Amino acid sequence: MRHIDKEAFTETVAALCIKACTCLPEDVYDALLAAREREAEGSLARCVLEELAENARIAAEEGVPVCQDTGLAIVFLEIGREAVLDFDIRDAVCEGVRRGYGDGYLRKSVAKHPLCRENTGDNTPPVVHMSLTEGEHIKITVAPKGGGSENMSSVKVFPPAAGRQGVIDHVKECVRSAGANPCPPIILGIGLGGTIEAAALCSKKALLRRLGSENPVPEDAALEQDILREVNSLNIGPAGYGGRTTCLGVFVKSIPCHIASLPVAVTFQCHAARHAEAVL
Repeated sequence: MRHIDKEAFTETVAALCIKACTCLPEDVYDALLAAREREAEGSLARCVLEELAENARIAAEEGVPVCQDTGLAIVFLEIGREAVLDFDIRDAVCEGVRRGYGDGYLRKSVAKHPLCRENTGDNTPPVVHMSLTEGEHIKITVAPKGGGSENMSSVKVFPPAAGRQGVIDHVKECVRSAGANPCPPIILGIGLGGTIEAAALCSKKALLRRLGSENPVPEDAALEQDILREVNSLNIGPAGYGGRTTCLGVFVKSIPCHIASLPVAVTFQCHAARHAEAVL
């Protein structure tokens, strides 16, 4: 058994909010540089990718946001069964987000009600997902989600007869319809199976994978490659200017589902694919 200190937990969440918004993960930065080399010399696509990489470098060095949209904070908590908490964990997450977005001078982007649109003023409440794991530690992952890419995301339930090709065609059409709106080059999280809410959560969790990592499910790994090839054939390109790199990577996460349905969730992530994690 291990006691988790509330103040240490709250401060960690705050620090992760700032880090996630200012430091692009190394795998994403490297993918932007690699994509630049695939584009034609002197092309707009290559120019855009150079600017995106330079922007990320400056943001990390100067501690300023990678993007002006510092997002709605999505917080994933993996809580060890042997971890002892004597505080309300959701309240502590909220306080951490409040501190992080205040201390980091990050844009406050949360509306109190979806229709009334009054800003909460401190970027709370965040979206919190909790799961139990083995051990005595807590893993905290903060993933700010910008509005431009989130607005292009979708969940649809197909009949099983749609099959694999139906999934590929649907994702390709989602990307074609989105065009430049989600700030490409994008990363796609694809949730397959479960129910509509389970598929959506899978698509969000899938985005936490490292670019270049291997999917342990062979069928899903093959699907990722086929979707990536089809999406990049659209020639939308960086910032919508055309080019080989519309999408940096596709991550598929599948779970069992009802025999009568095939839920498919597509979560778009812009080139500012930000998340930061820590273990207490």
